Amino acid sequence: MLGRLLMLCLAGLPTTGSVASSSSIPPQSASPAAPGKPDPEALLIDVYKDLGANRLREAQAKADALVAAYPTFRLGHLVQGDLLLMHARPVRNFGAMADAPQDKLKELRDEAMVRIRSLQEKPDPSLIPKAVLQMGDDQKTVLVVDTSRSRMYVYENLDGQLKYQTDYYISQGRFGANKSKEGDQRTPIGVYYVNNRIPGPKLPDFYGTGALPLSYPNEWDKRNGRSGYGIWLHGTPSDNFSRPPLSSDGCVVLANPDLQSLYSTAEVGKTVVVISQGVQFVNKGEWDKQRQAATAMLEQWQQSLENPDSEKTLSYYSRDFRSALGESLPTWFSRQQKSMNGARFTSVKLRDVSLFRYPGPEDMIVSTFIQESAVGKSKNAIRKRQYWVKEGSEWKIIYEGNA
Repeated sequence: MLGRLLMLCLAGLPTTGSVASSSSIPPQSASPAAPGKPDPEALLIDVYKDLGANRLREAQAKADALVAAYPTFRLGHLVQGDLLLMHARPVRNFGAMADAPQDKLKELRDEAMVRIRSLQEKPDPSLIPKAVLQMGDDQKTVLVVDTSRSRMYVYENLDGQLKYQTDYYISQGRFGANKSKEGDQRTPIGVYYVNNRIPGPKLPDFYGTGALPLSYPNEWDKRNGRSGYGIWLHGTPSDNFSRPPLSSDGCVVLANPDLQSLYSTAEVGKTVVVISQGVQFVNKGEWDKQRQAATAMLEQWQQSLENPDSEKTLSYYSRDFRSALGESLPTWFSRQQKSMNGARFTSVKLRDVSLFRYPGPEDMIVSTFIQESAVGKSKNAIRKRQYWVKEGSEWKIIYEGNA
C-alpha cells in the first residue's frame, strides 16, 4: 500500500465502485469527458478506493485504463508507476521514484490530495452557495470557485431556483488568492462577469481549447486600488491534462474537457463567476430568508426614486460613497439631479435583477439590474450595478454606476 498518507486520505470513503449517497456526500457527478472515454477524475478516485481496500489488481487495471484514455494526465502516470512498483517492493508514498524531480513530485502529490479531499468534502446538492442570493432571469448558470478546495461548482438557474449541476478541479495563482496588484501571481477574490469568449484556434497552445476572460478588475477592485488585468478561465496545453493546484499567474485553469463544457454555455456579460477563499453553503430556508431581505432592500430604494422627497433617496447611500469618477456622494447626487432638470421619476421598474454576497471580509451585496424609468412621457432603460455595505443595522449604497 501507499502507507499512512493514502490511508489517511481514504479514511471514511466508500470502498464500492461509486460514492454512496448521504446527507453530506451526494452521488458522484461525472465531469465532461471526450466521447467514448471514461470520466478521468471518477476513474482516478476509483483507483484510490481500490488501493484503500487493498485491491491491487483492480486498481492496476483502472490506472492502466486511465492512462490509455488520457495519456497526458501526469497524475495518472504517477499512480500507474506506483502500482507497477508495488509488484517489486513496498511503496510508502505517492511518487516513489527516487530519481524524479522532487518539486514536480510535490506538485502531483498536492493535486492528488486536493482531488481526494474534493470527494470527502463534496457539498450536499440540496444546499445552496450563500453568495448566490438571486440570479437574473436572463442568467442560465453561475460558476462558484472555492480557492481553498481548488474547486469550481456549477449551478443552473431554474425559474429562480438554483440547481447543482457538477463541479471541477481547478488550478489557481502560484501564490494563492486575494490578488492586489499586477504580477503578484494571485487569483482575485470577488464577483466577476465573463466578458469575452476566445476559441482555442485563436490562442497559443498554452491556453488550451479556449478562454473566458473575466471582468477583473471590477468596480470594487478599482476603488480599492487593485491592479492587473488578463484574468481568464482557460484550459491546459495539449501535452498536459491538468496543472498543479497552485501554478497559474492568477487565472483559473481547468482541464480542457471541463473548460469546453463551460465555454459552450457561458454568455458574455451574463455568466457570473464568484471566486471565494471558502464557499459557504446554506439550506433553502435560510437562502430564501436572505434573498427576500436583499430583495426588499433593493425594492425600498427603487420606490424611493418615485418619492418627490429626494432626501429619502439620499438616505439609502453611504457617506463613504464614491462614483466611478471618484466623486463624493453630494457631488455625484447633485449631478444626477441636474441631469434630470429637477424632475422626478414618475415610474421606476427593475428587471433581470441579480444579487450576490461579495466574498471577503466586508458585509457587502452587489446588485445588477436593468432600470426602466419614466419621466413624464420620456422613457429610458439602463443597466446598473450597485454595491451595498452593512453600516450598523442598515444597508447603504457605497457605489452605483452603469454596468
